Amino acid sequence: MAVWKCEKCGTTKESRCKPKKCTSCGEADSMVKEGTGSESKASCSAKKGCKKKSG
Repeated sequence: MAVWKCEKCGTTKESRCKPKKCTSCGEADSMVKEGTGSESKASCSAKKGCKKKSG
């Protein structure tokens, strides 16, 4: 599990994959992985083991 933080409002969320939007402010693509460098904005589709919801 990783901790993701919203760059806009600072809300944190624990998740295996990068959330598409912040659950508090609704800002799209604002979640960054805490404690990492440039790789922090990678989406789960770029990593094995994360399952994309279909539909």
